[in-house]
Amino acid sequence: RDSLYTAGRRGVAGTLLVEKIAGAAAERGDDLEAVASVARTVVSRVRSMGVALSACTVPHAGVPSFDLADDEIEIGIGIHGEPGRARIPAEDADHIAARLLAPILEDLEVAKGERVLVLVNGMVGTPLSELHLLFGSVAALLDERGIIIDRSLVGNYVTALEMQGASVTILHLDPELTELWDAPVDTPALVRRGPHGE
Repeated sequence: RDSLYTAGRRGVAGTLLVEKIAGAAAERGDDLEAVASVARTVVSRVRSMGVALSACTVPHAGVPSFDLADDEIEIGIGIHGEPGRARIPAEDADHIAARLLAPILEDLEVAKGERVLVLVNGMVGTPLSELHLLFGSVAALLDERGIIIDRSLVGNYVTALEMQGASVTILHLDPELTELWDAPVDTPALVRRGPHGE
């Protein structure tokens, strides 16, 4: 929302959760309309926000999709390297987490005591240790609000070539979505054999 560069919202890594959960519904034998209904439910209950520390270079363009100074970050980026809604001075993980979570929670309206799935997704150029640092900041902020992280995933899943950055995605869980998330999956990008990733 509110980007000058695209029409409408961007899914960022929320698309991973839609595809995984709709795929699990199809795997259990749901018909097409039921799978589509589950996908729409996920879309209505998931929000994402991304941050870039550097731009990516789309191969056909040959140049970075936008310019960032070493001391700047871009908030609200798209999954194909599009610039976002604001360019600000660089901040630490705690401040970035707060900045990414604020519009997500404002839009999603998750109440104290409710359960969520948190995905911290890397854009591929950010070390895994830094993604876990961001997850820790997100977890602390959600804990302050009394929101329960019931499921989580940290890693590079929905990437933008060599971009340095990350996105935070929150899915407001219900029992059916939790069951479908927990269903086994075996793909090149995501392998899960049980509820906690084992």
